[in-house]
Amino acid sequence: MAPSRPPTALAGAMLTGRESLARLIGRRRRSPLPAPLAAALLSPSHSTPHQADDAGAGEAAAAGPSSSGGGAGAERVACPVCGEFIPGSDYCVNTHLDICLSRGAKRKLTQSSLLDFRFSKKTTAEPTPDILNNSDEAENKGLTDGDVSTDREFSSMNGVTGSPKDSGTTSLTGCLHGSPGISKTLNTCIPSNAGLPIIKNAENDDAVEKASSCLLSAGTTSVSIDACPDADSSTTVAVDTVIVGRRFRESFELQEGMGITVVRDPQNAKDPDAVKVLYAGSDCGQMLGYLPRELAKVLAPLLDTHFMECEGFVAGLPEQQLDNVPIQLTCQKCENDNQNYEDLRYQQSLWENFLGVVRNGNFQQPSGARYQANFNTMLLDVMTNHTHLFSDTETSFLGSFKSLSNDGQRLLVKIYTRKGPWFRLSSISYCEISDVEHAAMELKLAGYIDMFSGTDVPFEHDMKEILNVLSVPEMKEILKELPKDNTNCTRRHELLSTLLSMHNNGTCTVLPKRIFKWTGTCIRVSNMADELLWLVQRLFFLNGDQDLSSFLLVDLGLVKFPDYTCSVVHRIFQERNDLLQYEEAIRVAQFMDESLDNDNMELVSRCTDLSENRLCTSLKEEDSSLADSPPSFYSCFSSTWIYSKILTLGVSVYERERRYADAIRTLKILLSKVASGRRRGYWTLRLSIDLEHMGRPNESLSIAEGGVTDPWIRAGSKIALQKRALRLGKPPRRWKVPSYADSLKRNIKEVNIEGRPLNCEIGAKNVFYGYDGDRCGVEQLALQYYADEGGGWQGTHSEGGIWMTIFGLLMWDVIFSEVCDVFHSKFQTAPLDFETDDFYKSRKDLIEAQLKRIQDGMAEEMLISSWELHQGTSCKGVNWDRHPMADVRAVVAGVGGHRLALLLRHLALDYRSWSSGMPDLLLWHFLDERGGAEAKLVEVKGPKDQLSEQQRAWIFVLMDFGFDVEVCKVSLVSKRR
Repeated sequence: MAPSRPPTALAGAMLTGRESLARLIGRRRRSPLPAPLAAALLSPSHSTPHQADDAGAGEAAAAGPSSSGGGAGAERVACPVCGEFIPGSDYCVNTHLDICLSRGAKRKLTQSSLLDFRFSKKTTAEPTPDILNNSDEAENKGLTDGDVSTDREFSSMNGVTGSPKDSGTTSLTGCLHGSPGISKTLNTCIPSNAGLPIIKNAENDDAVEKASSCLLSAGTTSVSIDACPDADSSTTVAVDTVIVGRRFRESFELQEGMGITVVRDPQNAKDPDAVKVLYAGSDCGQMLGYLPRELAKVLAPLLDTHFMECEGFVAGLPEQQLDNVPIQLTCQKCENDNQNYEDLRYQQSLWENFLGVVRNGNFQQPSGARYQANFNTMLLDVMTNHTHLFSDTETSFLGSFKSLSNDGQRLLVKIYTRKGPWFRLSSISYCEISDVEHAAMELKLAGYIDMFSGTDVPFEHDMKEILNVLSVPEMKEILKELPKDNTNCTRRHELLSTLLSMHNNGTCTVLPKRIFKWTGTCIRVSNMADELLWLVQRLFFLNGDQDLSSFLLVDLGLVKFPDYTCSVVHRIFQERNDLLQYEEAIRVAQFMDESLDNDNMELVSRCTDLSENRLCTSLKEEDSSLADSPPSFYSCFSSTWIYSKILTLGVSVYERERRYADAIRTLKILLSKVASGRRRGYWTLRLSIDLEHMGRPNESLSIAEGGVTDPWIRAGSKIALQKRALRLGKPPRRWKVPSYADSLKRNIKEVNIEGRPLNCEIGAKNVFYGYDGDRCGVEQLALQYYADEGGGWQGTHSEGGIWMTIFGLLMWDVIFSEVCDVFHSKFQTAPLDFETDDFYKSRKDLIEAQLKRIQDGMAEEMLISSWELHQGTSCKGVNWDRHPMADVRAVVAGVGGHRLALLLRHLALDYRSWSSGMPDLLLWHFLDERGGAEAKLVEVKGPKDQLSEQQRAWIFVLMDFGFDVEVCKVSLVSKRR
């Protein structure tokens, strides 16, 4: 899930590459930057090894300061609104003032005062870190010297220091020194009964076989049940679970072994799947409580269809009267010979789903115990398959988790998964933890948490987080006790700012004691533990979005992941240094993202310069043709990949500030260093455009012509470059007409309709009066036209969504087939090579066999079968809620097997390049009662809208495949009418 953006960062969010970088970062880390990286980013910037652009050096100089924007040598001025030092070019000043004024700065300036104001020149060449962070110090946490000096448990790898000379090769700190009381080895931390999927590792001869009991992999109809080899034929299942919701029931004396029964409660306001538990010996059916929600979710459909009967007994008595009551249910499948085939098939799928959830679920553990078991599962997997990435000290530290008590383990997992980072010890109350204070002291001694009390001096970079623990009335009381009168502060941010300034200025040395008076002892996960636990999660999930909550979502039945086999042959990170460099690049990306949030363009430039430095000094890509080399799709887990993403966003920043010389230099570095990047088309196009901006048309033409022949440039980017080459290559520059000129001139069928606009605002989304008189968008207006005057078509505004759903359903078995190295955990919705060329190469025979069946007219049958077997299971591209089964079947029937097979092969060959830009509308109608149908694809364009090159590329492809495709242009109603 993408992180939320503050309102001030909306301009930054519109930059090309911003959303892609945010998805790559995932959940932002809360720990401070490592010392070498903080020194490289926060110290005055040094000259980076910029590649000299000899061809255009003279032209760039002649363009003047306005052409290059705020380059490294540009004079800097102070903003009259916020006081920040910014590049002194007219464009940069005007852009910065627009942003400052839109934020509603407190300083009152009229238009005349802004025009008359003489911007003060900067006296020094570069701003110091103190000046840069003076206003944003509280928001840029973890960036001061105090951040890194307090965490002495970490040291730089290979003795790397933060000196300017070494800034180009600085590695992420990751080697831990020992912690008190840590002497256990890895063997002591692996639980004997921990459950994991079976993972084949060819590099480890003694492959660890792990049962899949604790890892709640899917709970889908296709889940394999190891304990029940004949699960499909079984008719009786025993389920150990509990009775919940006891606090809402009248007291009833329970006896061990007493009989119980279950009954549906469909009218329950909180849960329509609720299942009540009744005392079987009572004529009136004395209610004892409910079944757990995750069990009731799969049991309710079976009870509703009378496909199952359940009865059981109380297996034990709780310690407290209203605690969960352990019970055992016996669920027996009922046979009915009078049901038709479709009903039996549907009920059998429900039964298999129930068996899968029962097999994988544990309905007796409290939530704290589940978190604890899930964390142990994740830790065991990482320490089994990625041991080579950790030092002996780190392995020992992670191994000591097993030696903690149950209370200690649960408390650590609880506070690590909470927002935090600081918590009042007195406010932590978990029913699963018997003694919170004792557990906290145990974690403190083991080095897992930091504690702050009245006698401790808090870390400088944590003062804001500690103050956030306080409420507004408590902060007001603290200010009243201090000698300086600050009672005029009433709002939270004002109180927080006042207390922070008093602490940072050293005017109140007793502030920590005053805080402790109100908060009591506070705890947080230590930097040492936070670094390692973050790495464990990254290695297990292979992204920054997923965490332990993914286990919980599966436990509750809210998310189902597909069933597949993990077969790992090559390691993603070959050496420890590969992981550290990758994590360092992620930290730079996050720092740049945060700097854009704060509109701190100076720090954004430093991130770009550092990334350029790292990319220029990185080692050459390994030869992927070797037999033992890792697969090419592992490249997305390299630091080079991350830095290329940062530089792509940096190019957008340069272009927004009209620093075209800097953008050209960066684009040339990207094209020379990343030979097979997915963004080569975008980089080449932008380089050609920026060269034209700099008055270098000949070089711009050469770049465009080279991009046309680049095999990694495809779809819309290729068409855009072809059009540029034709435009720039007119005589006398080029006399020969390229072979692709005729293909770009193909006619596209157009339909013109008129609409009554509701708004005429420039840049706003078009709103029209529909044919039915209601307000609607341009796509809905076109749908109404095609349903009436346009030929009685049914349809949906799907863009590419419905096609991606069809691809996922018809290619399900291909996507999740057993291929080496593409599945590493049970929480993936697609293989790692899904959006690469390797996807088709590794599964060519499977894909072609599936396409042959589709071409032979079996697509509709395959679609129905896949829908019934996998409904609700997460798969990349498949949207179960937006596209109902009836619409998908109608599309498949209308398109026909031949054209559908061509389209799906096109997606399988290059899913990433063609997963966007498809026509807006998908229309269909049935020709006769026997089921004949036809389909039409329509791209809708409102007034002043034009086809993008990606949309044009899709239309050409669809025309080649024989689809009925056209463009519907909506114009405003003429004045005469």
